[in-house]
Amino acid sequence: MNEHAPLSIQRRRFGLWAAAAAMGLAATGCARDVPPSPAHGTGPATPPPDADPWRQRLWALERNSGGRLGVAALDLHTGARLAWRADERFPMCSTFKLPLAAMVLQRADRGQERMDRLLLIDKAALVPHSPITERHVGEVGMTMTQLARAAVTVSDNTAANVLLRELGGPAAFTAFERSLGDATTRLDRYEPDLNDTVPPADERDTTTPAGMLAGLQQAVLGDALSPASRELLVRWMRETKTGEHRLRHAVPPDWQPGDKTGTGAPGTANDVAVFWPPGRQPVLVTAYLTQATLPAEGCEAVLADVGRLVVSLVRDAKQPPPP
Repeated sequence: MNEHAPLSIQRRRFGLWAAAAAMGLAATGCARDVPPSPAHGTGPATPPPDADPWRQRLWALERNSGGRLGVAALDLHTGARLAWRADERFPMCSTFKLPLAAMVLQRADRGQERMDRLLLIDKAALVPHSPITERHVGEVGMTMTQLARAAVTVSDNTAANVLLRELGGPAAFTAFERSLGDATTRLDRYEPDLNDTVPPADERDTTTPAGMLAGLQQAVLGDALSPASRELLVRWMRETKTGEHRLRHAVPPDWQPGDKTGTGAPGTANDVAVFWPPGRQPVLVTAYLTQATLPAEGCEAVLADVGRLVVSLVRDAKQPPPP
């Protein structure tokens, strides 16, 4: 994607940005021309007077936040895709815990791990925001399944750290993301240190909306996991307790949402999600907000508005193109 084009709405049958060929997905059609934007991280883009409604709304959300907003969305039913600063880097924060859980499940699928294996929780390993693991210190331990579920559903930091160490550390996680077709996500540290990065000067523990979406599609909807493991990962996403006021806040009651949030320094809030509307294929969304001047509730409201915009895009979408 042109790095000077923060927003494009394209219609393709299937696939992802740079990862489409690597993932064996067909991509047809031409990108819509979009105007250049300012240099990375220098401020909100200014859309042209004739910009389409989607571009105007994302520009307004970013401008009103006082920060930098990145969005990637893909409607698998029509191939419609939406991108705003989708190739720019953002602090990943706890959104890494969803692919981390997928990594555990893939190891189990391949006979390299047992999900019922017990790991002891040492008091010295506890870090802030560990609501589940702190209750199991000094006991018989927690299974890999329990740790992965805690990391996704309540964003338990110690659970994520324990899993990450067992699986080979940040470098192993980054390699797993590459195997999913995500060419940009990188993990360098553990919780909570990974949350203090400020891109673009610091690329540690960052992702791009497009890169995370590529991995999300493969992990949740592709063939990276067995059907049983995919079902378990989706169940955890739907049970997530931390995203009620973010992307999933705007979905209609008959849609099935699943997500994983991330929160960092003041002004940083993220969410990655899959929506299952009735009678059609899923919709994937990744949204990253950083350096916003809003309070925490305001940052969550921005992500809820992104979800609302994606719902509108899906409802306005045409039928998929003929094969």
